[in-house]
Amino acid sequence: MISAVVYDADGATAYADIERARAATGTTWVRASNADADELAAVADVFGIHPLSVEDVRRGVRPKSEDYPAHLFVLAKTATLRGGETAFRDEILTRPVGLFVGSDWLVTMSTHAPEPVERTWDAVGRGDERLLRSGPDFAAYRILDGIVDGYFDLLDEIERTIEEVEDGILDGPDPDVLRSLNAVRRDLLSVRKLLWPTREAIVPLARGDPDEIREPTEKYYRDVGDHLVQLVDLTETYRDLASGARDIYLNTLSQSTNEVMKRLTVVATIILPLSFVVGVYGMNFGEGAYNMPELRWTFGYPAVMIGMAAVAVILLTYFRNEGWL
Repeated sequence: MISAVVYDADGATAYADIERARAATGTTWVRASNADADELAAVADVFGIHPLSVEDVRRGVRPKSEDYPAHLFVLAKTATLRGGETAFRDEILTRPVGLFVGSDWLVTMSTHAPEPVERTWDAVGRGDERLLRSGPDFAAYRILDGIVDGYFDLLDEIERTIEEVEDGILDGPDPDVLRSLNAVRRDLLSVRKLLWPTREAIVPLARGDPDEIREPTEKYYRDVGDHLVQLVDLTETYRDLASGARDIYLNTLSQSTNEVMKRLTVVATIILPLSFVVGVYGMNFGEGAYNMPELRWTFGYPAVMIGMAAVAVILLTYFRNEGWL
């Protein structure tokens, strides 16, 4: 789970022993991926890395950068979307990556195999001239740049999810759509919490504050910082889109409820005069001073029924002309 390589302008050489790699001439890179606590501690002993920094990598604290007397420590996090229960539901999975940059050595620690680390490692093995001719600070930049580029892919997936949710809103109110929309808003909040500390961690490197970041490499870290600023702006934009989609959903739900209430009101308005007529002729005052002559009229019943039907038709026609139906 621990690999070591020493490289310079002439090429790269793999080492099985990290102590021999540390003593070799050139830039030493030790990659500790999928490593357990004992393996990380062994690497830390060889390179003089503080145990608290190793603990930060294992625990996955917020991204940060710390400048120690003999090395620079940068903690970043990879982020991917993990599918959930519904068609739209996704969940952000973050994993820490620790980079320790010395004057002529680089140590990467992680509890998984980060794709940016693996890609940069393979580039060294293939003899990438820019990596071989540059120091450990440039290799660390390539890894951080790959991690930040992954944030763009993450936001692209979230944007597609927002579009799907918006299409679902147009199809009509659906509780699953609302749950998915709330999940997207939570994911965007998680992305924002990830981007801001990462940006703060990159700023000192872009200024060249640590001695381990050489002046020719500063511009590359500034480029990473610019990407993070763009990502923060995109995140705020998508949060506005998600909030707007939520408002549209609530307005659509309210409009649907209003349509139902309007139809029920129309039905009640039509039934009200019919109930009045039925109530009047249901009093059965057929004898004495309060005699109702219509009760003995041969055509009384058909006349009432026709009259009630006429009232209903007149009301329906009026409501339709007014645009209420």
